[in-house]
Formats: sequence, structure tokens, C-alpha cells
Amino acid sequence: MKYYLGIDTSNYTTSAALIDENKNVIQNKKLLPVKQGELGLRQSDAVFHHTSQLHGLYSELVKNINPFEIAAVGASVKPRPVENSYMPCFNVGANTARVISSTLNIPFFEFSHQEGHIAAAIYSSKADNLFNKEFIAFHVSGGTTEAVLAKPKDFGFNLEIIANTLDLNAGQAIDRVGVMLGLNFPCGKELEKLALNNTEKLNVKKPTLKGENCCLSGLENICKDLYNNNSSKEYISAYCLKYIENTLSGMTDKLLKKYGRLPLLYAGGVMSNSIIRKSYESKYSAYFAEPEFSADNAAGIAYLTYRKAVYDQS
Repeated sequence: MKYYLGIDTSNYTTSAALIDENKNVIQNKKLLPVKQGELGLRQSDAVFHHTSQLHGLYSELVKNINPFEIAAVGASVKPRPVENSYMPCFNVGANTARVISSTLNIPFFEFSHQEGHIAAAIYSSKADNLFNKEFIAFHVSGGTTEAVLAKPKDFGFNLEIIANTLDLNAGQAIDRVGVMLGLNFPCGKELEKLALNNTEKLNVKKPTLKGENCCLSGLENICKDLYNNNSSKEYISAYCLKYIENTLSGMTDKLLKKYGRLPLLYAGGVMSNSIIRKSYESKYSAYFAEPEFSADNAAGIAYLTYRKAVYDQS
């Protein structure tokens, strides 16, 4: 049995994954520790924690296989597949992958974190047909709020940014509101639980759109005002998520008008939210990653490594 290894060391999660010849995935991942009340980590701290965590995750991942059955290894080496995209924390995974490549004498492939997210969503939603057509993919997380036009190329796709946030990322807004409410970082899951318990009617302001792009910084101020006016945590949480849902929906509608009725795929930690997902599945018949493949993970990198290795051999 051949295995293909993927590694991703993002600003939030250490992760490693294996996919076998039958496209079965196993993965290990662990959030980076963030102190209560803080909003993320400095890059130096992220690098330290990845260095501390990756060995244990990898050792657990491969304990039941023969490492010499690993046929190729891939890693996310930067946030996006564009020139000058860089974040130090990705060096930990990339350099570990290079060591494994040299030790086992197997190919090493470089990918971006964004490509991994999209590939994980394709894998999870069983939508391999998207590798053969144009589609619009949203990558929505703490570090990114972008829509890209994906075009098929060889084993994967080319990505062109066609819309993005002009200030705050959606995941940042969720985390800032969540920390204000006393939730643990990252705050998405806890904020969703509160929102699902809201019983008040929402009165949500129109999203701020500039062409196909969005602005989300105003959401933080609105939620602060609601908090200072003693609105319930449940109402504030529901308001925050509904505002983001409306914003991304507005962007989607504009992009479909501009590019035509292309398939839609939503990836990234924010898009694991059940409230937003339910709305978009109904409205757009869109593709979504399952929750375990939506937040930061290495499964998409492993899948791209598999596809690249098979393509190179063909």
C-alpha cells in the first residue's frame, strides 16, 4: 500500500495527514495554545508551538504503517499561491517535509495553505469533478476572506483572486466578538452555540460592499455597541454570524452576476458554521467541506500530494 503525506503548520493549527491509494484519509491535528482573552499568537510563538507539536502528531500518524510505504510528501509553504505570500510558521512544516523527503528518498511537493483548504473541501464533498471545470471558491477563515476563480490545470487548479475583504477577515471578526463575550479562542464553535440559542428577532444592518469586495470592520463596532447596551450574548452571537452570512451572500451574488452561474465551493474554518452552511446549501446548492476538513487541516495537502504524484507518473 502506498501512502501520501501532507503537512500544514498554519497560524492556528499543527496538522499532518496521510491518504492511501484508495483515497482513505487519516489525519492528526492540534490547535496552537492561546491564552484566555488573547487574539491569536505572534509568529515567533506559533513557530515554537509547531516545532513542539509536529513530531508527536507525525509519530502518532505513522505508528501503524511502514514509513517506507510513503511515496511522496507535500507541505503548505505559504498562505496563498501568489508571489511574495509568506508566513514564518509554514517553514516548520515545509522543512520537516523536506527532511522526510531526503530521508526516505521520495518526492517533495510545495503547495499553499489556500490550495489545501480548497482541495480538502473537494475531497470532503466528493466533488472531484471540480478539478475539470471552472468554479468559484470562497476561502473564509481567521487569516483570509477571499473568493478565487479556480481553473483546471494538470493535477489541480490555478487560482485567481476575484474578491476579498478590504479590512477585517470574517474569522477575525468572529474571534474579536467572541473574546469580548468571554469565549475561548478560536471562538467560532462557542459563538455558534450561543447563536443557536438566540430567540430574539434579528435586526441586521445591510453589509458594506464595494463592488465584489467587502468591509467587515464595522461589524466589530456594531457588536461592541450591542454589548454596551446589554444585549444578550446569544443575540450578539447570532447578529455577528448573520451579518457575515449576508456579507458573503452579497459577494456571491455579485460574482455570479459577473462570471455566470459557476459551481460554488466554500472552504475555511468560518464555513464550518452550520447556520451559514444551511442557508447557502439551500440558496446556492454549493459544495462544503465537512467540519473536520473545513478548519485548518493537512488533508487537502495530502490529497494534492497524491494527485501530483500520480500525475507525474502518468
